[in-house]
Amino acid sequence: MTMRRIKAWMTGAAIAAGFSMVGGASAHETLELTAPKPNLAAKPPMGWNSWNRFACNIDEAKVRAVADAMASTGMKDAGYQYVVIDDCWQTDRAADGTIQADPVKFPSGIKALADYVHSRGLKFGLYSDAGVKTCGGRPGSAGYEFQDARTYAAWGVDYLKYDWCYTGTRNAEAAYTIMAKALRASGRDILLSICEWGDNQPRNWAAKAGHMWRTTGDIRDSWDVSQGYSHSFLSILDRQADLWKDSGPNQWNDPDMLEVGNGGMTATEYKAHFSLWAMLAAPLIAGNDLSTMDQETHDILTNRDVIAIDQDPLGQQARKVIDEGDFEVWVRPLAGGDRAVVLFNRSLAARTMSVNWETLQMPTEMKATVKDLWSKQVTRKVKGSYSAEVPSHGVVMVRITPTV
Repeated sequence: MTMRRIKAWMTGAAIAAGFSMVGGASAHETLELTAPKPNLAAKPPMGWNSWNRFACNIDEAKVRAVADAMASTGMKDAGYQYVVIDDCWQTDRAADGTIQADPVKFPSGIKALADYVHSRGLKFGLYSDAGVKTCGGRPGSAGYEFQDARTYAAWGVDYLKYDWCYTGTRNAEAAYTIMAKALRASGRDILLSICEWGDNQPRNWAAKAGHMWRTTGDIRDSWDVSQGYSHSFLSILDRQADLWKDSGPNQWNDPDMLEVGNGGMTATEYKAHFSLWAMLAAPLIAGNDLSTMDQETHDILTNRDVIAIDQDPLGQQARKVIDEGDFEVWVRPLAGGDRAVVLFNRSLAARTMSVNWETLQMPTEMKATVKDLWSKQVTRKVKGSYSAEVPSHGVVMVRITPTV
């Protein structure tokens, strides 16, 4: 998707004049949103998206298998609820403009597939694009926003991921606002996931239109190697440190989907990935094949203690409070006065790391119970500071609860 997206944006610039024909960058776009944004994301959304594992090689059978796995393996019980089909589900438009699903890949149609996902006690999501084409070259929604929104509502869509390829000189705020208006007029509450890659300062406007917004380009299943428009885990993490003021209930920073279980990193690195996404109050959108995942991947994705940090109702994103090169400490305040803390070791060797209560903005004389959220070890009456050995490329993630 990465180089294709760069090429798509450049190609979109060459066809920008066409937007006046389809209602893209014309006077039809308005920044006024009269209908209120539905409260669909009081906590960061959790679910699954097809792109990281399947890209365009997606079909009805794979989606049904993932829905079955989400419902039967404990994923749903752990909080995952959205099953989202990314790009390449669509082929063209009918004579009346109605978007058409690929009849070979989705022979039962999208509504039947959405009904199946709903029958498993889950919610259903789709993908589109604010340009004339999607990143995969399929029909985009530019000029068809209200028609597409009505179609999605009729199909039973609960979640729309809205991308930013082939948009040319289109104004991002206006483009996402018009789709937000269309969704709110569709007759169905549909979560809007804004995917314009953070290039147009979404922190300044996206909260009015959508429920979550991407802060970077695509994630890559790599610890530290980025390529083109795709970014490694570390590269994306580094771009989140100063964004904590923008995130909160019903308006979440989105550092992109999870790569846990896709094979490009070690289990230790995937635990760090999952832990830090939880600290960031990020949407937890799995990107592996749930129907074939091994026990180790399942155990990472369903760690209830870590998920509880992500889903904490206070909704405050973590801050990085110590940065000593390869050694970092991230802190997140929780409802009720607890703290979530991650000791993060980027280096090639294990290291004993510490954090004191003053850094956590807690009284230095206070005693606390400290629970390691991966080992499950509980230490009581801890006073003044906490230390632990942190593995190479790993984390120690703890919940600190003040005690009398």
